[in-house]
Amino acid sequence: MGAGTEPDGSSRSDEEWERFLRESVAGAADAPKEPSARAREVAKRLRAEPGHGLEGWRSYTPARPKRRTGWYVVGLLASLVLLVVALAPGRIVDLFADADSPPPAARPTQVPPAEAAQRPTMDEPFRGSPAASWASGAAGITVPKAGAIGWMSAAEVERALASSRDFLVASSLDRGVLRGERPEKAIALINPHQKDVQDLLKTAFRSPSEKNDPLLLFSRFQPSRTHLVGDVVKTRGRLAYREGERGALQVTADVTFVYPVTRADAGGDDEIVRTIVRRELVLSWDDPDKVITEPGTFSIVSYKYDMTNGGCGAPTGYFVPPFGTDRRADEAGTEVDPYDRSAPVGRGESTGDECARATRS
Repeated sequence: MGAGTEPDGSSRSDEEWERFLRESVAGAADAPKEPSARAREVAKRLRAEPGHGLEGWRSYTPARPKRRTGWYVVGLLASLVLLVVALAPGRIVDLFADADSPPPAARPTQVPPAEAAQRPTMDEPFRGSPAASWASGAAGITVPKAGAIGWMSAAEVERALASSRDFLVASSLDRGVLRGERPEKAIALINPHQKDVQDLLKTAFRSPSEKNDPLLLFSRFQPSRTHLVGDVVKTRGRLAYREGERGALQVTADVTFVYPVTRADAGGDDEIVRTIVRRELVLSWDDPDKVITEPGTFSIVSYKYDMTNGGCGAPTGYFVPPFGTDRRADEAGTEVDPYDRSAPVGRGESTGDECARATRS
């Protein structure tokens, strides 16, 4: 449907109509004071139809909205659905696309019971988590269609994108690496002539510190303390690319990983904690005629990560999920929704930011 026209001759895009609809239903203060001629005509026609008056609309704002950038409107009467179809056909799904569950049919009259039935189990470690519907492993990392850029042909870009995803698999999904092994396959993809990163790699595994911590690039758990539950890690994220400095292919990866773990000495205790790590990496596939590099390797431009349920103490080179009473150490941390990917990754390289506390895990 094309843009509508206001009485003064100005046009309004489909995105503005959708925003107007949401904000007017939710009672937003900055909603237009008067609908356009098209909206008035639709409303007039709907009022004329039996049983489709415009009165009785309701808006619903979840207690824990998944994203910070919008309202979630729940249409309780058929009139809302009809009006959405009239103003923006084909966009009904967008109203609820980010909700964690289907919209309720009516407003609850009682406080919901504790989510004991939704706690994770050894057979269903992602139960009760948004990650339950995410893809598993590398399947959750979207790779864009390749095109020629800088010094690379489309075929070369495609291979570089595949290798970039291979690095994410080798650094954050490989079962041996997750159990604390040295990430040799991932390291082999890093330009051996990049001195700062090579210096990090030389000391990080031997003497972890805030500056040289293997967790800056790799996901690792200490097997004597923590066991992974099952064979699946849930993921959601994507790769993007553009031309970088000196005609290089610059690849940006933004991926969230969800690791279900339990204590190594749990015995009969099946307490499961989900460690959630969101990584942002910028990789540069450089022109060997302009930068000293080796075939099939990239240089790391930057690395950032956000982490919850991974420990708040001094660096050990491993994630240290809190179990039982250890969770009290996180109570003073800043609250974050680790599944909210609408904001940029907040933790910089070796910033020493305080440990974040997950509003849901």
